[in-house]
Amino acid sequence: MRYNHVITNHKGFVMDETILRKIKSLPPLDETILEIQRICTDKNSSLGELVKVVESDPMLTANILKSANSPLYGFSREIKSISHAISLFGMATVRGFALSSAIKQNMKIDLSPYGISNAKFQEVSTIQSSLMFNWYSKVNRELLDILVPASFMMEVGKVVLSHVLLEKGTDSAFKNALKPVKSIQELSSLEFETHGIANEEVTAKIFEQWNLETELLEAIRFSTDAHLAPDNIRPLALALQAVKTAANIFEQCSEVSINQALTLLQKHNLDPVQFLEATKKIEL
Repeated sequence: MRYNHVITNHKGFVMDETILRKIKSLPPLDETILEIQRICTDKNSSLGELVKVVESDPMLTANILKSANSPLYGFSREIKSISHAISLFGMATVRGFALSSAIKQNMKIDLSPYGISNAKFQEVSTIQSSLMFNWYSKVNRELLDILVPASFMMEVGKVVLSHVLLEKGTDSAFKNALKPVKSIQELSSLEFETHGIANEEVTAKIFEQWNLETELLEAIRFSTDAHLAPDNIRPLALALQAVKTAANIFEQCSEVSINQALTLLQKHNLDPVQFLEATKKIEL
């Protein structure tokens, strides 16, 4: 594979500088998303403030109401107002919706090199976020501030990697190399071998470009290898890895992938019961 400019990353792979240039060329978050970000990270802000800002964006409002009435989140009654939806979801989940909206606005999404449609890619992200919401709402709601936005967005780096593959005309070769790949670790290795950088690092660099908090991007950076994360990040990364193991581009909460996630949790001496209960709410 040819590169115009190359640098070497910490794993010794040659990293395509085209990817870094694409990240740096991303436009900043728009004012609505920035305001939502500010409100959601300000401990003194109120749900009323958030409702007012969200209602100013009709597309985001429609997306949140549609999701609130999806069986994935398991709310028992129809949600008709954005204030009701936000009170049920909480600020963290709304922030995830907002960041997801920003990606749709700022990036042309084409995941064909990964062999999935744009709709399927968005479905996987929704399943990941709803699984995290249903799980950690029962485990530690405070960590949802990081975990829900992270679970919404942890596959976003694939959008940039796909662009590069399509531009270079190497998408068919990548798709062929992807055929025997069955796990998130194998996929990460293939991305490293192809680009010198994997989805997790690309996503972290996108968030860094947008000046999001360090905990968020570090949790995503280690979301495939949580055991390598610093002590303060490891619980976040492990939660993301469990969700990503259960729901990813290969399988979405199948019996096999759920059992793999449960094995991961048991390996780290974490109670799998609430995770298993959360997976039962995912109706596919």
